[in-house]
Amino acid sequence: MDTPPRKDRSGRPRDPDVDRRITAAALQVFGRLGWSGFSMEAVARAAGVGKASLYLRWSSKEELLTEAVASRFAPIAEIDNGDVHTDLLEFADLLMELFHGPDGLAARRMAVESRLTPGIAERWQRVRESQIRASRAIVKRAVARGELSPHTPVSLLLDALHGAVVNHSLAAPEHIRQQAAARRRYARRLVDFLLASLRAHTAERPGRALEADVDSVTIR
Repeated sequence: MDTPPRKDRSGRPRDPDVDRRITAAALQVFGRLGWSGFSMEAVARAAGVGKASLYLRWSSKEELLTEAVASRFAPIAEIDNGDVHTDLLEFADLLMELFHGPDGLAARRMAVESRLTPGIAERWQRVRESQIRASRAIVKRAVARGELSPHTPVSLLLDALHGAVVNHSLAAPEHIRQQAAARRRYARRLVDFLLASLRAHTAERPGRALEADVDSVTIR
């Protein structure tokens, strides 16, 4: 069944193309100027729409920015190929494209500035918890299928993957970061390395209880 078009606050169907332009403009403005330079006026100018078009869709610039950045992470929840290597590779590819692409600076800024900005911090924390649950579900399904040990340190594995991608986006030479094939090779080598290391680690400690998984205390 087709999903009906989303409606703006006046009840009229929303134009998906306008939504995409505004979202892209919001990420561009925030990435370039940070929160101090982020405004509905600046986003409207960058998107080539009237400011009223933004307020018909979002009640505030905090809501607009949070939804814009969250939209780039949303596909994490859809990753489920029935194979841990394929799932983690898709996850790594998604992160590589995000942090190395035009929205990468906005994503990195959000990680820092959200903690310092009232109105953003609470919204982004809810989005972050949703992302963590979705990424942890990838590993938990692999454990349930018997592909990974039940002693798998879920947070450590995901921190290593995510951290490696972010570091690569900051440290790799520009000409390498801009090559899609090079990004793909790095993602595959990273996933291969992490899974091989994980399996060797858990094989050496079959009966050892894992250290507390930090995120699992409050996020399941």
